[in-house]
Amino acid sequence: MDLIQETIAAIRPLDEAAMAQARAHQNRLTKPQGTLGALEELSVRLAGLAGACPPPLPEPVAVAVFAGDHGVHAQGVTPWPQEVTAQMVANFLAGGAVVNAFAAQLGATVNVVDVGVAADLPSAGREPRLLGRKIAYGTADMTQGPAMTVEQAVAAIEVGIEVAGRLVAAGHRCLITGDMGIANTTASAALVAAWTGRDPAQVTGHGTGIDDATYRHKINVVRVALARHAAVIARSAGGGIERAVDVVAAVGGLEHAALAGFILGGAAVRTPVILDGVSAGAAALIAYALAPNALDACVAGHRSAEPGHGATLAHLGLRPLVDLDLRLGEGTGALLALPLVQSAVRVLHDVATFDAAGVTEKDAGRAATQSSAEPGPGPGSEPESGPESGASPRHSLEPGSGTAAGSASGSEAEYL
Repeated sequence: MDLIQETIAAIRPLDEAAMAQARAHQNRLTKPQGTLGALEELSVRLAGLAGACPPPLPEPVAVAVFAGDHGVHAQGVTPWPQEVTAQMVANFLAGGAVVNAFAAQLGATVNVVDVGVAADLPSAGREPRLLGRKIAYGTADMTQGPAMTVEQAVAAIEVGIEVAGRLVAAGHRCLITGDMGIANTTASAALVAAWTGRDPAQVTGHGTGIDDATYRHKINVVRVALARHAAVIARSAGGGIERAVDVVAAVGGLEHAALAGFILGGAAVRTPVILDGVSAGAAALIAYALAPNALDACVAGHRSAEPGHGATLAHLGLRPLVDLDLRLGEGTGALLALPLVQSAVRVLHDVATFDAAGVTEKDAGRAATQSSAEPGPGPGSEPESGPESGASPRHSLEPGSGTAAGSASGSEAEYL
């Protein structure tokens, strides 16, 4: 567990000075303050992550699709056969999946990590985009016992840390989470319920499109697994690395553990990690339990149609950038959010300030007219204050709100 502890120790809080500089710079740009909404606060947070304003542009970009199978598949939680996991890995490597199409559109690379596929992959060792780090041929059935051993959970987390480090060392400046594993939304629901305390019915979804009878059965399977491991989950409330890993071993997937390590690894080298859907969200819960400051590196790419993802985002306080009822996984939703993340940073790099562009700022003309027409304050008079005095900005972006304080709700700011 040394690598996990060393990685956690390397994760630092956001740089407040860089964030203040980014906020001040945003307020000098040729636009009314706050008009870019949540993107302004995102740019500030990424400056804090990098410790510099402007932060590096989040490019080149790498997607890491962690693949693993699940023993709970034996409980009949999905109509899809388990061999589809290995078949989809081959599809990723051939460039035929949706994640490949989206990545090609955006200039991102797709890398696949076999952390627990229940088959030997023919291309292992021959395909440079496939990293063979198989820890087991899938997990065990979490309704019958722990999904994996603690040692396997630790090894999977370390794989994720290693992959993040390799990709950043290769020059990538933005990481995107991807996942593949038939029945992985069942394990995701169990993890989300364990960490958030929500009832299984609130966090379990239809996954790949199961019918209502299978959906009810799936909820019950999650409930049975949580009951079996209730003592382990209860102990995790006390905090600590070992207790968090125990929960992962009890009801998680090998790809969930690896994704958690991927988040930790990105945070340790101050590189943004765009999260995909419910499996990535479950991994973010693990990472947060291990190192709360790791959440500073996370950008919620989208909100999945899976109910567990909405519960996760609410629990972590993350605001998704895209909400299109997606539930595919693979990293697809996170990729769609990539241009928004890049644009947020590009603004700090490329948009001119009022001074540089020679653009008159709001109320500058009015202030000049008033100063020439009105006498100065008399002896002992109080200086005027308020929104028209320039003492404070009219549109100040409230952290985490994504809305400009003081502006009309739902309206666009105007150059007035």
